[in-house]
Amino acid sequence: MKKETQFIRLRLITLFALGLLLYITGCVGYQLGSMLPPDIRSVYIPTFVNDTDEPLLEIGTTRAAIEEFQRDGSLNVLSERNADTILHVNLTHFDLLPLAFDENTRTLADEYRILLTASILLKHRVSDEVIAKQTVQGDSTFIFSGDLTSAKRRAIPEAAEDLAHNIVERVVEAW
Repeated sequence: MKKETQFIRLRLITLFALGLLLYITGCVGYQLGSMLPPDIRSVYIPTFVNDTDEPLLEIGTTRAAIEEFQRDGSLNVLSERNADTILHVNLTHFDLLPLAFDENTRTLADEYRILLTASILLKHRVSDEVIAKQTVQGDSTFIFSGDLTSAKRRAIPEAAEDLAHNIVERVVEAW
């Protein structure tokens, strides 16, 4: 009985060690910290260009992007003269999409989705070389209450934050 217990214990230790070894080798390609080249440390973010029909969208989205870059910490946000790169962003689409409808009328939406689409262009400030050029989206959903304009205004900051998060992710991962 004692040999049987020792055999089971040895088998469990072997399985645990094998599992640990597999887990550790799965992390071999993972790297902590920034993947950015050493010569790219900062970004200048001019006010976004608003090519949509939604007024004042550029203000909140630009602010959200600056805050997200600061939170992320991979690139310092600096003035144009001091930055390594310049991030140009054009807001190209603002879509308001109905998601759920009132049971009784079936023509009045109860829930909406805001979808923001932007084209981003990251350039090296000195050489003017294009580093990244992509389309990015951000969204949010909201329940309709009161009037549509007010409900939409309350939901836009969340869509701007999602767009900003996706912009930072794309810029930092462009390398």
